[in-house]
Amino acid sequence: MQRRQSTGGEIPAGRSGEELGMWRSGVGGPVPARSAAGCAASSLSDVSRAASARALAAGGTREQPIFTTRAHVFQIDPSTKKNWVPASKQAVTVSYFYDSTRNSYRIISVDGAKVIINSTITPNMTFTKTSQKFGQWADSRANTVFGLGFPSEQQLTKFAEKFQEVKEAAKLARDRSQEKIETSSNHSQESGRETPSSTRASSVNGTDDEKASHGGPAEAHLKSENDKLKFALAQSSSNVKKWETEMQSLRESNARLSTALQESAASIEHWKKQFSACKEENDQLRGKIEELEEQCNEINKEKERNAQLSRRLQELETELQDKELELEELRKQGEIIPELMSECESVSEQLQAAEKKNKDLEEKVRTLRTEVEENKHRQTNLKTELKNFLDVLDGKIDELHDFRQGLSKLGVDN
Repeated sequence: MQRRQSTGGEIPAGRSGEELGMWRSGVGGPVPARSAAGCAASSLSDVSRAASARALAAGGTREQPIFTTRAHVFQIDPSTKKNWVPASKQAVTVSYFYDSTRNSYRIISVDGAKVIINSTITPNMTFTKTSQKFGQWADSRANTVFGLGFPSEQQLTKFAEKFQEVKEAAKLARDRSQEKIETSSNHSQESGRETPSSTRASSVNGTDDEKASHGGPAEAHLKSENDKLKFALAQSSSNVKKWETEMQSLRESNARLSTALQESAASIEHWKKQFSACKEENDQLRGKIEELEEQCNEINKEKERNAQLSRRLQELETELQDKELELEELRKQGEIIPELMSECESVSEQLQAAEKKNKDLEEKVRTLRTEVEENKHRQTNLKTELKNFLDVLDGKIDELHDFRQGLSKLGVDN
């Protein structure tokens, strides 16, 4: 089944938001028409979806979650088809659900009381990883692109792997449903061929009531299948009319595009001529610019030389000023030299007098040292004599003490 470039068509896999916006705008070449078999298959899938919706409304389906994760949910901006709009304020639960009754898979996410994702997975869908923690897929039925931001790369990988598994399962379910539809259509055709003989038999063997009583559940099943096929045929005819009108509009747009292409081709030739003329003029201007650049280079070299000479001149002027200052200082010092000479003579005389005084003082110090040594010798002699005297005194004191004790004893005896 070929893809259409209309707003309600299928979305190519692996497209970014910007490419999706360009794709939905219908910009492109001529689009081939769908085949009759594709139309019939689409109408039958519409019939099956309608029947599934009726069964869901009746409460006959029982969906079970098969995989659950948490992520931030985004949707593509419907106005720009480029920017992402956050559908949830925080990370919400995103789950894969399997409907055993309809043999279908859905991605569902609920934020509070609001359903932010309700996407039925089809074999044509593709989950694309746009970064390490972000992935997206397009849903043509919801006419939008869903994006999921995961907290880690591992969770994104698990979600993508599960998406691929569910996609393969949906493809198998679609193939099986198509096989069932083909077998039911073959049975209906065979029953349609056998109808005249049954009517003849009924006319011969009995009335229609007798035939209904003897027919059994097989004819009722065939009748229901015929009703389904009639409904599908009516639906396919309406879809064919819709696609014919769409094809007509696409042909008109292709015609307009072809005329615009022809006009653009003519304008291209005109612009080519102007481009060649501009190119020649540009070459001439480039030659002039190169000449001016050479002249500018020479002028710049002369300016650099002049700048170097001016800097050298300034350096020489500063050196000359420094030399003049040194010369002035030397002149001033030359004027001060006689005064310094007289001061030096007076200082030398003072130095000689100080040397004489120093010699006298040295002699006095020497005499004082000899006197100090003599006094030290005398003190040592005096100390020895004093010690001897003290020793003699101690002996005398001891003799007197003994004499006193003797006298005291005599007084006691008397």
